[in-house]
Amino acid sequence: MMEGANDDQGFETSSFEKMTIKGSRMLQHWLDRSTIHIWPRWIFFFVLVGIFLLRVYVTDGFFIIAYGLGIFLLNNFIGFLSPLEDPAGDIDDGLTLPTTKSDAEYRPFARRMPEFKFWWSCTKGVMNSIVMTFFSIFDIPVFWPILLLYFLMLFFMTMKRQIIHMYKYKYIPISFGKTKYKGKEEGMFGGGAAGSLKGRAE
Repeated sequence: MMEGANDDQGFETSSFEKMTIKGSRMLQHWLDRSTIHIWPRWIFFFVLVGIFLLRVYVTDGFFIIAYGLGIFLLNNFIGFLSPLEDPAGDIDDGLTLPTTKSDAEYRPFARRMPEFKFWWSCTKGVMNSIVMTFFSIFDIPVFWPILLLYFLMLFFMTMKRQIIHMYKYKYIPISFGKTKYKGKEEGMFGGGAAGSLKGRAE
């Protein structure tokens, strides 16, 4: 009897693991398919934010959850705006961000947090916050105007520091449209295509 019970328990555990793996693969499949659909993804995110704010308004509570979500989204946004390599520590090793100088080699802007990862992290944060609003244990009584004031101060101070950093190292993390760059007439070893052909001819 004991062996039969253990076999049944092992079968149930194995079935649960298979379902978990299957669900994870299905989720990853839809995430991969949604990668190229930027606008629908962000519309879905803002719909979730609207649902969360509606929950907070209707229940007249969970302000501490809203404050925590705001800090979480702000932290992700700063990661989205920040370069992968800190230019302050890469001045001497040639890994600085591209500047406006004509003789500087163009380097594409690499984010610390890519757009898709930024969206998915924020979306998961909002979904978790919505779920938490259904549990009264998270409804901690607080004076929400103080939280709102503190968050606004933190937001403006953080964004001011980020903008100063962007201005100091001359990079723009958000681009509008596709920029075309014209290479020099001469390549690395005296030229691009012209320099290469010239070198081969010699």
